Amino acid sequence: MKKLLLTLSCVVIFACNSNDDNSNCNFLFDAGVNLTVNLNLPQFSQLEFTGNGVYVSGQGNNGIWLWRASTSTLNAWDAADPSHPPAACSTLTDSGIGDIVVCGCDDANEYSLITGLSFGENTQPCTLQPYRVEFIGNNTYLVTN
Repeated sequence: MKKLLLTLSCVVIFACNSNDDNSNCNFLFDAGVNLTVNLNLPQFSQLEFTGNGVYVSGQGNNGIWLWRASTSTLNAWDAADPSHPPAACSTLTDSGIGDIVVCGCDDANEYSLITGLSFGENTQPCTLQPYRVEFIGNNTYLVTN
C-alpha cells in the first residue's frame, strides 16, 4: 500500500507542469455585463442579417462585439485584445474584411468574430473573451457573463 501511495504521489508531482504557455492571457478582468439587445432598434438592426457585426461601447473591458454567425446564432465577444494590457490601442476595431477585427497596437493582432481565435501573421495563444447570449423572445437577446 505504501508503494502504491508513493508511486501515485510521484506521478502526480512529476506530471504537473508549472509552465503556463498562456500566462499573457490574463489581462482582461471579469467585467459585469448585462446588455439587452433588441434587433428591432436601429443600432442593432444590422444583426438581423447573417455575417454582420455591431460594436457596443460602455460594456465589458473595451466594449463588446456582437456578430450574427447564423440565423440562430449571435456571438458576443469582449472588444479588448486579450493579448495586451488595457490601453487605448487595445480596443478591437473592424478591419473591413468579413468577421475580422484588429487591435490598433503596433503588432495589429487579428481575431475572428466567428471563432474568437487569433490568426494572421501574428497569431496569439489568447482567444477573445466570450459572453453568454440568450434569446429571450421578440427579436431580443440578453448578453451576460
